[in-house]
Amino acid sequence: MRLFLNSSMASLSIFLFLLLLSLPLPSIQDLAADKSALLSLRSAVGGRTFLWDIKHSTPCNWTGVVCDGGRVTALRLPGVALSGQIPEGIFGNLTQLRTLSLRLNALSGTLPLDLGSCSDLRRLYLQGNRFSGEIPEVLFSLSNLVRLNLGENGFTGEISSGFRNLTRLKTLYLENNKLSGSLLDMDLPLDQFNVSNNLLNGSIPKSLQKFDSDSFVGTSLCGKPLGVCSSEGTVPSQPISVGNIPGTVEGSHEKKSKLSGGAIAGIVIGCVVGFFLIVLVLMLLFRKKGNERTRAVDIPIVKQRDIEIPGEKLPVEAPESVSYGSEYSPAVLTGTSKAVEVNGSGTRKLVFFGNATKVFELEDLLRASAEVLGKGTFGTAYKAVLDAATLVAVKRLKDVTMADRVFKEKIETVGAMDHENLVPLRAYYYSGDEKLLVYDFMPMGSLSALLHGNKGAGRSPLDWEIRSRIALGAARGLDYLHSQDPLSSHGNVKSSNILLTNSHDARVSDFGLAQLVGSSTTTPNRVTGYRAPEVTDPRRVSQKADVYSFGVVLLELLTGKAPSNSVMNEEGMDLARWVHSVEREEWRSEVFDSELMSLETVVSVEAEMAEMLQLGLECTEQHPDKRPVMVEVVKRIQELRQSGSDRVG
Repeated sequence: MRLFLNSSMASLSIFLFLLLLSLPLPSIQDLAADKSALLSLRSAVGGRTFLWDIKHSTPCNWTGVVCDGGRVTALRLPGVALSGQIPEGIFGNLTQLRTLSLRLNALSGTLPLDLGSCSDLRRLYLQGNRFSGEIPEVLFSLSNLVRLNLGENGFTGEISSGFRNLTRLKTLYLENNKLSGSLLDMDLPLDQFNVSNNLLNGSIPKSLQKFDSDSFVGTSLCGKPLGVCSSEGTVPSQPISVGNIPGTVEGSHEKKSKLSGGAIAGIVIGCVVGFFLIVLVLMLLFRKKGNERTRAVDIPIVKQRDIEIPGEKLPVEAPESVSYGSEYSPAVLTGTSKAVEVNGSGTRKLVFFGNATKVFELEDLLRASAEVLGKGTFGTAYKAVLDAATLVAVKRLKDVTMADRVFKEKIETVGAMDHENLVPLRAYYYSGDEKLLVYDFMPMGSLSALLHGNKGAGRSPLDWEIRSRIALGAARGLDYLHSQDPLSSHGNVKSSNILLTNSHDARVSDFGLAQLVGSSTTTPNRVTGYRAPEVTDPRRVSQKADVYSFGVVLLELLTGKAPSNSVMNEEGMDLARWVHSVEREEWRSEVFDSELMSLETVVSVEAEMAEMLQLGLECTEQHPDKRPVMVEVVKRIQELRQSGSDRVG
């Protein structure tokens, strides 16, 4: 009997053991649930780059999906044309998510309540969508959140005190929504914060006063770092009732405020006399202005080009005719200093360099039709059409305060620069009132406009051959500048200063101008991500700082993202820091420009793209000594392009 029992127990144990082996492991079950949730998300909101192979048993190799420990821990689907509302029941299965990035899509509605099931979520990026309604309370249960970006949506209501529950939060971006009410003292370890362009009012709490004014623009907030609140310490949006002031009675105040009839008559007479005096002054001014206009040259301004300029975007305006009597007209230019050359008749003229292909008179330039190309760091650029065969670009400098002799010496050095990858300076004009530089006109505009301007209107996608050729040309131009003198540098390298010919050959512009402007000029590199971290004076930029800025241009070419737009960059970082923070295995899905990745030829050049990206990372190292010199950068880009040509051949 005992033997029978022992035999039965052994058989039962073997059966149970085999049964356990036949059951799927918990991690496999969980991963299957993750896969099902991801497919449900794809079905609900779609997307143009969902290149997911559902035949795979695991989603861990899908674009934008990262796994760890047999579970999906990161989902990054930025800018893939997701649209519609996220349904309930998806995030309830993705319980191990630590990073969720759905930024720059067209998702709408409210956030799903089961997002609260992702208790390990640390980074949540939902900026640039169409979410609406109040910020849901479910977010405040995600106590592990470190980075939260809800900017560029349609959230309404007040900023909830529930944010205080997010005790680990370091980034909070809520800009460009419709949030109202006042700000609360959150007492969080924030190092990035922005609530600009909302309907907020009241005073800024002390804990948030450490952030600069850009974090609060476009609101009715007051207090440091914005303007001070009213002297009584009250909120501007809450006017004081006279009856509430101690010792004051409304009735008595109204009584005291009444004016006598004589006083009112005096005020009326004074207003009438003042009005006639103003009219008389205006008539004299208009008559004087009319006389000046008869002497001025009218330059028609044609429609402006809507191009991307770091820190500023020019509006498109209707054509108008503007008198340049106060800008380019001979009436103003005749009052010049002795430094400007004069011809035999005593009139002022342009000073041409030996590389000039065509010489013309200043009057020809003043009579030419002009088009505003853009406003940059050193002044405003115009396209001037002298005749059917002659187009030039004219830069009107600002903030030049140096002596005539010093300016002439420096501009002669710039004019002597001669390289096929530089925009040549052909001539200049200098007086006490005007400083004009004349360059060759580049018909394709700037690299910035090409990358970030309107991608419609029949523009073909920029393939790798074009991008790498632009990179090589710009690198050669900078290398030439650096080779002229061990201390020479460009000082303002950025994509808007890399101009293009019709064949997409790069020409570096604005070289040498950093030494001509006054110290009061604000260089946009500080805010647009091009400026090297060690640079404190925009007039004193080393060659290694140029290398850093060029490295940012390389990253811009590869990612298609503008360094001036932090919303395009993960965690609100500048472009260089963001690319440095992304793991190498995620480069393909997260870093490279989607326009580039959509081309059929991209598979054959991915290795070259990865090498170029690595070069961009080396150029943007924080410590200058770790960055290569430009001659090495040129050599590596040449070798990279040559290896690609050999492979094709």
